[in-house]
Amino acid sequence: MVTDILNLYRNHLVHEKGYSHHTVRNYLRELEDLKAFLKERGLTLEKASLWDLRAYLLHCQKRGLASTSLARRVASIKGLYAFLMAKGILRKNPARPLRTPKKERPLPRTLAIPEAQRLMERGSPNSRDRAILELLYATGLRVSELVGLDIEDIDLARGHIRVRGKGKKERIVILGSKAREALKEYLKERSLYLKQPCKALFVTPRGRISDSTVRRLIKRAAFLSGVEKPITPHTLRHSFATHLLERGADLRAVQELLGHANLSTTQIYTHLTLRKLKEVYNNAHPRARRKE
Repeated sequence: MVTDILNLYRNHLVHEKGYSHHTVRNYLRELEDLKAFLKERGLTLEKASLWDLRAYLLHCQKRGLASTSLARRVASIKGLYAFLMAKGILRKNPARPLRTPKKERPLPRTLAIPEAQRLMERGSPNSRDRAILELLYATGLRVSELVGLDIEDIDLARGHIRVRGKGKKERIVILGSKAREALKEYLKERSLYLKQPCKALFVTPRGRISDSTVRRLIKRAAFLSGVEKPITPHTLRHSFATHLLERGADLRAVQELLGHANLSTTQIYTHLTLRKLKEVYNNAHPRARRKE
């Protein structure tokens, strides 16, 4: 019955919620961990009480999970039990009183503009990888959005792409000249990467490119370009937003480009730009601070 419940919940997340494969995989992995914990106590997901769920979260905390990871576990548990209530599988929701721990929200890791330029110019040995790097930095796409792009989503003549974001929400994202040129060059050679027809924009001989392949090529690009910071697709997304704001872009415009549902999510980037302004002020203003 437990496995049936998790399969039902997986289908709900994919088909009704529209969550990405990456998100669904993380939710189910955390719930499988809860299932294993309960099994050691002789319990199932249906039989767990509030105290069992709290014991599990305490167990996770003792294992050293950060507050952000614990918050995600609480969200996964609450989502599952709300689903079970909605389906009539349970009459009482044991997860309802669970409180989400306060998240310590670190500032996103970003590249300096010269580092980003070096990564674009030296980090890609072929047209496909160069197009991926340029597109991520030029648009701030999530890696799941990038790998989900199809050929038909690209409009080079008008200079934009159609993106399917979280919850299957669509948005139009503008392409810069560098990204357009990189895409044109890649599309000329795209067939070289294919063994069979595929509607995906970015491909490998096996078909649509995976997010893990994109992560690996970005690490390789950092090595080739001499950028010593750890870089992920989200680093390029953070850098895209931060560099726009540093150069005077409107916060709400950046929110639309990133596909954030709430402005508060985008506002974290203002802390980065304020920090940059303080550095400039402290280094340049004669009365900012005492010089040693």
